[in-house]
Amino acid sequence: MSTAQRLRARLLEALQRSHGVVDLREERDEDTSFVRALYAEVRAPELALVPWNEVQKRAFTDSQFSLQREHYRRHYPTAEFLLIERDGTLIGRVYVHASPDTICLMEISLVEAQRGQGIGTVLIRELLLLAAEHGATVTLHVEPNNPAEHLYTRLGFNFVEQRGVYNFMEWRPAAAS
Repeated sequence: MSTAQRLRARLLEALQRSHGVVDLREERDEDTSFVRALYAEVRAPELALVPWNEVQKRAFTDSQFSLQREHYRRHYPTAEFLLIERDGTLIGRVYVHASPDTICLMEISLVEAQRGQGIGTVLIRELLLLAAEHGATVTLHVEPNNPAEHLYTRLGFNFVEQRGVYNFMEWRPAAAS
């Protein structure tokens, strides 16, 4: 079993233990409209502050989504691009790139109705357990003022530095003990 398959299996097992009928599968081309809509939904609160009409906001999120997608696939070609399903309905995505000494949590997002139910926490905790078993560091980038930053801090991530518009955070096995 490859590292990617083990990672996916571990995440899926953890989700099913805690949330029942949940599936984790590879993203496919036909999922693009869902992932694009999810991206726009996640960005909606910040765009509510911008004096653009809905057409302008949609054009912006479509453009940003395309740039993000291209960046992820160019810089992380071996990453796991996984979608989360509950009862056959897509509810989120989790993108993870694992190397021998680092697990990069590239993206984790859920549709609004599924947020706050512990799904993200379960996924992140399982990544941390996997990292601890292998002595690996877990890294991520998060925008300042993103509510998820509090979750990351609560789970033991530390701020390392600001990189562009993002805060770079990491979790090290030694820091958790």
